[in-house]
Amino acid sequence: MAAATEAPPLVPGSDRSKPPRKRGRWTPYLLLLPGLLWLVVFFALPMIYQASTSVQTGSLENGYKVTWHFVTYWDALSEYWPQFLRSVLYAAAATILCLLLGYPLAYLIAFRAGRWRNLIMILVIAPFFTSFLIRTLAWKTILADSGPVVGVLNTLHVLDVTSWLGWTAGDRVLATPLAVVCGLTYNFLPFMILPLYTSLERIDGRLHEAAGDLYAKPFTTFRKVTFPLSMPGVVSGTLLTFIPATGDYVNAELLGSTDTRMIGNVIQTQFLRILDYPTAAALSFILMAAILLMVTFYIRKSGTEDLV
Repeated sequence: MAAATEAPPLVPGSDRSKPPRKRGRWTPYLLLLPGLLWLVVFFALPMIYQASTSVQTGSLENGYKVTWHFVTYWDALSEYWPQFLRSVLYAAAATILCLLLGYPLAYLIAFRAGRWRNLIMILVIAPFFTSFLIRTLAWKTILADSGPVVGVLNTLHVLDVTSWLGWTAGDRVLATPLAVVCGLTYNFLPFMILPLYTSLERIDGRLHEAAGDLYAKPFTTFRKVTFPLSMPGVVSGTLLTFIPATGDYVNAELLGSTDTRMIGNVIQTQFLRILDYPTAAALSFILMAAILLMVTFYIRKSGTEDLV
């Protein structure tokens, strides 16, 4: 009986000697396939096309040909470097303002809002319910020369200081760098608040209690516990604000002037008005490379790669 019930020995090369085949091992790849195709068709291929455009020569009438004319990059950078620098400065100023305004609000929502949390969150994302263009045009009314904002700033003599710094022109706010930065700050503020709130909400409240038990003052608790643990949200929020603000052109177009043009305005003009496609493509790649270098350096120096 024992010999009859024993399993026959495995013969090398037989089907029974092979390990059981895992079922569905291709399922994850099939699920990723639509996303990969989307990235290839709508991201990789346009990037390759723009890269080839940037090294072409010719005209719209006679056609463009790939001649590997890399001098276009140097010509574009040497001519439009003020717009590049201005874009970085405006985006950095708007990012700092968003962080200063967004962190206290995100802290309030995470730790102090209570039953009002959902209402405040709705108010934060309420600007997304309207068009980006409409939100920017509204600031033309808010910052009008005869509006209450300019009147209050004149009363407080704030415009005297900003005029001395070169951010405004006399008693006028519109068509100045301050107006562009205000528009950037307002439009991208939700992108700062949401990652900050997500990061702050993950902090265990018992850590604050432990800091209090160790006789830490509120500011010390914030400096030693809250802010370090919220760094992923800070890094994510600043990136989500700085990157799109650098390439933005709507705020500079509607709230600024020819003296406040950003690199996004130059690229738009080259593509749609001047029809100089190689220069426009070269400017786009220079902007992308500059942002990539700055973001890489920033993430390394921030000390965290755990982004929200």
